[in-house]
Amino acid sequence: MAQNGSEGPLLAGVAGRYALALYELARDEGQVDDVAKNLDAFDALYRESADLRRLVKSPAFSAEEQTAAVGALLGRAGISGLAANFIKLSAANRRLFALPDMIRAYREKVREAKGIVRAEVRVAERPSDAVIEEIKASLRDVARAEVDIDLHIDPSLIGGIVVKLGSRMIDASLRTKLNSIRLAMREAR
Repeated sequence: MAQNGSEGPLLAGVAGRYALALYELARDEGQVDDVAKNLDAFDALYRESADLRRLVKSPAFSAEEQTAAVGALLGRAGISGLAANFIKLSAANRRLFALPDMIRAYREKVREAKGIVRAEVRVAERPSDAVIEEIKASLRDVARAEVDIDLHIDPSLIGGIVVKLGSRMIDASLRTKLNSIRLAMREAR
């Protein structure tokens, strides 16, 4: 994390430039969805492996060491094509630390190009697939666009749902309702 805030915009800028370049190349080659699928596969590996996160974030590894290690991992994971070349290029250019942000920026660019709106949905426990589809349908009606849901399980909500769609936020969680009741009871004393 940036201590003085100066790293945030730089990282966002690096991630954004790399992601845009990858998106434009993938679009020109007709491989936008293939690249997204491969980047998602790498991102899943990244989230699951503490060793991979250490390799990506640590400046102690040389560009050659990162490139070799990432290349071997990509081969074993079956990640190939433009996405694999992009990841190796990031390692060779000492930009591997920004790869998670590059992947997020690429996803956002794909959503934007396809007219898909992102919604963050937090619930207390994993809903059924049917309920997820109902939530998507409701959000599609509100957004008047296709909606991609980023689902988070947050048991502290107790029940209900919290939705963030663009700049709008709807908090219909049981935790918030209980807090409102507590506050009203304190004021009534």
